[in-house]
Amino acid sequence: MQQKEMLYEGKGKKLYKTDDENLVISEFKDDLTAFNAEKRGSEQGKGILNCKISSEIFKLLEKNGIKTHYVETLADNLMLCKFVKIIPIEVVVRNIATGSLSKRLGIKEGEALPFTLVEFYYKDDALGDPLINDEHALILNCVKSVESLDVLRKIGREVNSVLREFFDKKNLILVDFKLEFGVDKDGNILLADEITPDSCRFWDKDTKEKLDKDRFRQDLGNVKMAYEEILKRILN
Repeated sequence: MQQKEMLYEGKGKKLYKTDDENLVISEFKDDLTAFNAEKRGSEQGKGILNCKISSEIFKLLEKNGIKTHYVETLADNLMLCKFVKIIPIEVVVRNIATGSLSKRLGIKEGEALPFTLVEFYYKDDALGDPLINDEHALILNCVKSVESLDVLRKIGREVNSVLREFFDKKNLILVDFKLEFGVDKDGNILLADEITPDSCRFWDKDTKEKLDKDRFRQDLGNVKMAYEEILKRILN
């Protein structure tokens, strides 16, 4: 598969055209960002770790009937993906209160939610990716119908069900995570982007140690160690 010109560069990845218009190559970067990119850093080897972690999770989800853009892993930090038009909504799935949810609603960090909460955020860096409701999503033309939003919620909860059970067996708590979706050439909604410690919060079940990008956000150190630990547990 020939890698051609770059289509897009985001905070954590670069996307390249290939000789097949329906396929793209995603290159995972070592960059770290937080607080809408107001805080920036880099961790050597993070891109490789995220590519491997995301590849394994996408394969797990595919085995459980969840359709994704993943095709194959080409190299340590290169993933071949189906080309999709990204839906400008971040779907955040929460099991435990922390982060912005605790700040907004005053729910104590670490408190288990009575049910899985699914929230939508508008993908717009200039606006700070604001929280939106269904009507906002329609006004902003993020989707064409409420039914599409229902699909995003349904898949989000299905992903949560698969991953919570999987990571529980790895002695990890899946606190919350962000998903992105895209529409392929046939109009199918596919899970896209990545699923990594950049986009998920993982806590060790016994110690409640944070093993995700919160180590960068909160200056806890040992960011690469945390990502390495997540990959190790996934593979073991």
